[in-house]
Amino acid sequence: MQKYSFNFGIWGMALIIIALSQFGALDLYIQSVIMFIGINIILSSSLNVVNGYMGEFSCGHAGFMCVGAYVSSILSVIFFSQNAIFGAPILPPEFAIIGFPIVVIISGLVAGVTGLIVAIPSFKTRGDYLAIITIAANYMVISAIENVDVIGGSRGFMGMKRVVNAMTDVIDLPWMMIWVILGTYMSIWMIRRFVSSTYGKGIMAVSQDEVAAEIMSVNTNKMKMAAFMLSSGLAGIAGALFAHVLGYVNPQSFNIMKSTECLVMVYLGGMGSLGGSVLSAILFTVMLELLRFIIPAIDTGLHIINVLPDSYHLSQVWKWVLIPLTLILLMQFRPEGLMGNKELPKLFPGLKKFYKFK
Repeated sequence: MQKYSFNFGIWGMALIIIALSQFGALDLYIQSVIMFIGINIILSSSLNVVNGYMGEFSCGHAGFMCVGAYVSSILSVIFFSQNAIFGAPILPPEFAIIGFPIVVIISGLVAGVTGLIVAIPSFKTRGDYLAIITIAANYMVISAIENVDVIGGSRGFMGMKRVVNAMTDVIDLPWMMIWVILGTYMSIWMIRRFVSSTYGKGIMAVSQDEVAAEIMSVNTNKMKMAAFMLSSGLAGIAGALFAHVLGYVNPQSFNIMKSTECLVMVYLGGMGSLGGSVLSAILFTVMLELLRFIIPAIDTGLHIINVLPDSYHLSQVWKWVLIPLTLILLMQFRPEGLMGNKELPKLFPGLKKFYKFK
């Protein structure tokens, strides 16, 4: 009963957010920040499956996000939106409410298969070598998309807003907020179930000692495939939601900088801590949004705002000063992250009566 009360609390908060969005109590900016928090929670917790629980070192997580973003964008536009590239939609736009979650799931599956392709070379590599493989995969995905002109190439791809608007025309609700909340909850639920399962115990054994795990009859290759596919599949779902929240995707939005953001969130929260990934995603997203206001305000006061073309560009420049600095400070003073490998009930015993983490 106590466990269910915790879930009711989560869904109660979700319904409040949706209601406030519906009636305009939350402006579009605040809504977008909340949605980006949800997307970042999916990204950080999914990467934690490989880098935290399995103890590998993947550095190209944004590549899988890119796959999911483009697959979902192309499918949703083909099926539910009139466009200059593909012509008339295959299905009436009103079907977008039913079809959109199917499109998101397909994009996650395609990203998962992409992760499987990356997982196979990882069978004989670890550490720095795996990092090189995943970085290379990230660049391969971006380069491939940039050279496919039919989907916009380096110019990017758009048209997803019309799909979202088609859902709103049927039932006037903040649909992307609903889908992001559902996607975030289901992703956390899947990862929690995975790490509590036999597969989860297997990847933890790989993290401790791969050779010893093989001696104890753990199929390490199978465990790696499962972990990579789950991690990359959820990154693809995050990419699908990201693309439809923005209504536009560009290959360079998923470059090594985006992968670095994912790494920072994982190490900030703690390796092997699902609760840490959630907390770090919230802190990280809020920190980045504060930079949009703090940095331009400081530079305006110093009368150097005209050095760069606009305040947004200025905040982006400082973003890539502060993010690596955060990573350096973490490695120096708190290498285990905010939570280490612990979960919230272990740090705050009072939560155990509401939530049981296996």
